[in-house]
Amino acid sequence: MDKLDQNTVTRETVVDYIISLFHEMGDRSYLGEAISQAEHGLQCAVVADQFNSPDSLVAAALLHDIGHFLHDFGDDCMAEGIDSRHEDVGADFLARFFAEEVTEPVRMHVDAKRYLCAVEPDYFELLSPASIESLRLQGGPMSAQEAEAFAKSPHLEQALQLRRFEEAGKNVGVETPPVEHYRVLLEGLIRKSQ
Repeated sequence: MDKLDQNTVTRETVVDYIISLFHEMGDRSYLGEAISQAEHGLQCAVVADQFNSPDSLVAAALLHDIGHFLHDFGDDCMAEGIDSRHEDVGADFLARFFAEEVTEPVRMHVDAKRYLCAVEPDYFELLSPASIESLRLQGGPMSAQEAEAFAKSPHLEQALQLRRFEEAGKNVGVETPPVEHYRVLLEGLIRKSQ
């Protein structure tokens, strides 16, 4: 898919565009994990739903890694030591259509990992080898000062919940609904005006 297409997406076409991204690019390997990008996003959404999360957090769970489909780096950028900043790329795209309740947990999910590694010593043990490698590229655990500043965000709890869903969504062979299952949920979250 031509990444320039994202510039022409409208409120009327964004859900179709997201679904097409999952279909056309979702079979890519999920950064060294044994599952695909689409499987990971769908598993995270299922976990969020199992915890009776609000629709906005289920959407954030589904879409938290959409920036991997949209950034301008190659699929193997992590192996080349490049941090794609996929969280910002994805959140910036989503912010054109969705409210902060969706976009800010997406933007914060990488820093939420860094934060949890700093404030919960056992959290690091939950990380997969690929997540540990990406943590290194993303700046490692936060300093005490960074963690204090991060904790002041009004979206902190949602970002931390999303991060925990993210870690739980890396299982081989888990049955999930197709991405189309989330069409109505996503359509219901689109802002009515820019």
